[in-house]
Amino acid sequence: MYYLDFEENIREVEEKLAQPEISEAEKKRLQAKLNRLIENTYKRLTPWQKTLIARHENRPHTSDYIRGLIKDFTPLCGDRAFGEDSAILGGLGKFENQTVMVIGTEKGSDTATRLKHNFGMARPEGYRKAIRLMKLAEQFGFPVLTFVDTAGAFPGVDAEARGQGQAIAAAIDECLDLRVPLIATIIGEGGSGGALALAVGNKVLMLENAIYSVISPEGCASILWKDFKFAKQATRALKLTAKDLLKLGVIDEIIPEPVGGAHRFHEATIKSVGQAISKSLADFRDMTSEDLVLGRQEKFLNMGHPKKK
Repeated sequence: MYYLDFEENIREVEEKLAQPEISEAEKKRLQAKLNRLIENTYKRLTPWQKTLIARHENRPHTSDYIRGLIKDFTPLCGDRAFGEDSAILGGLGKFENQTVMVIGTEKGSDTATRLKHNFGMARPEGYRKAIRLMKLAEQFGFPVLTFVDTAGAFPGVDAEARGQGQAIAAAIDECLDLRVPLIATIIGEGGSGGALALAVGNKVLMLENAIYSVISPEGCASILWKDFKFAKQATRALKLTAKDLLKLGVIDEIIPEPVGGAHRFHEATIKSVGQAISKSLADFRDMTSEDLVLGRQEKFLNMGHPKKK
C-alpha cells in the first residue's frame, strides 16, 4: 500500500498490525486504534488531501469497474480515421442484464500499463473513438456509461497537430445531442476538457474523494501565483471537491466512499458505484429521446445562472 503524507500515523499502526509475533489482545487494541485514526483522518480532509486521494495509484480504475460491473465486455477499438488510443477504453457489455456502451479513461496501475494507456491522457483519436461508440450506442438504443479519471487531454504537439481541441469539442457536442441516456461517473481525477468530453451526461455522479476541475491545481497555481508550489491554495480556490460541485450544481450526486478511501476498499466502492448507476438508469428508462436530449442540454445551459426562488 502506498501511503500519502498525511497517513503517516496510519502507516505506523498498520505496520505493527502486520507483525506476526503480536498477541491477539494487542492485535485487537491496534485494530481499534487504526479504525479511530482512519475515521478521524478521513472526516476532516482538506481539498488538497482529497486531490492526493483522487490521484492515489491504488484507486480502482476504469478497467476495475468494467471487470466488477460489466459482464461479457467486448472492447471496441479505433476511430476509423487514424488509429487506436488506449487512454480511452470502450466497448459493449451487460450491466444488470441490460446491454450498455461503456467508455472511460484509463490511467493504468503500474509502469507498463501507465505507459500503454498514456497515463489516461487521450489524443484526438481517443475522443473520436468515443464519438464513434456513442453513435453506435444511439443507433441500437443502448445507454452509455462513462467513467472519468484523467488529468486532462494529452498536451503534446502530435495531439495538437491532429486537432485535439476540435476532437474534444466534437465529443462534448455528441454528448449533448445523444438520444440515449448517458450516465457519467467521476471516479478519480476529472481534469479539464479531457474529462468534460465524456462527462456531459443526463446524470453526473462523483465519488466522494474524487476531484473535477477546469484545470489542475498545479496549472492554476502556475498561472495565478506564477509558482506551482501554491497548488494547495489553488485547490481551495477551484472548488474542485464533490461537496463543492454538488452545491454549485455541476454534479448531480455524490457516491460515498468507505471510510479510508476507495484505494483501500475496491470491492465496496465498485458496488456503491454500480448501485448509483443502476438507480440513475432507472430514472431515465421511460423518457423519450427528445426529453433526454432537451433535459441534458437545459441542464448544462443553466449552469452558472442563479436559481429562481
